[in-house]
Amino acid sequence: MATNAGLTITLAEEIMLLSLDDESGTQRQRQSVAPALSGAILIELVLAERVSVSGKHMELRSTEPTGDPLLDGRLRLMEPWLRGRRRRMRDWLTKDYMKVAGPVLERLGERKLVAQQVHKVLGVFPQRRYPEVDGTVERALRERLAAVVLGGVQPDERTAGLIALLHAAKLHRLAFPQHSPGAVKPRMAEIADGQWAAEGVRAAIRDMQAAMVTMMAATVVAVS
Repeated sequence: MATNAGLTITLAEEIMLLSLDDESGTQRQRQSVAPALSGAILIELVLAERVSVSGKHMELRSTEPTGDPLLDGRLRLMEPWLRGRRRRMRDWLTKDYMKVAGPVLERLGERKLVAQQVHKVLGVFPQRRYPEVDGTVERALRERLAAVVLGGVQPDERTAGLIALLHAAKLHRLAFPQHSPGAVKPRMAEIADGQWAAEGVRAAIRDMQAAMVTMMAATVVAVS
């Protein structure tokens, strides 16, 4: 978890903040963001040594709470699914990615970073939006990403992990709306492939990137 302006925020919350339109509160690139959120939480749990990833599989290492409600909520769901066995990481991401956006948005609301608004479509169907309330965390996040990707600053472990996730999910435009994806992809790919973390963590992200690419391709086929 990263701390900005005294507030601790997870990688999944950072990705969600990047995806939300500040004024309307609508979520952009929802289909690509969803697996990135699930993957971000999984990487947090790897960094916290609660889960390990090797090749295509993941294992439970510890059920001790991390202290973060969002991460601990997913850990509780993983525990009975993982306990005593190795499971394919792609199976977890497929199981989880359509369910994780709600808890992430709820956590951002609890932090008073966004506000939930409910609109009725055709006067009947509720549609939830999450406009920004406090923009200081997102501004600090975007400045941090810009310093690394555009300014050449050496990233810390968490920022590099976030950039690797954004790159894997093809969320370049969410992170850098004023730049074409082609202008930022080479640097983001360089960071994703670099020596920024322990080999076990980098291997976990590489394996997860491959799973996310496969999932997103399957989603596009299903939608089309």
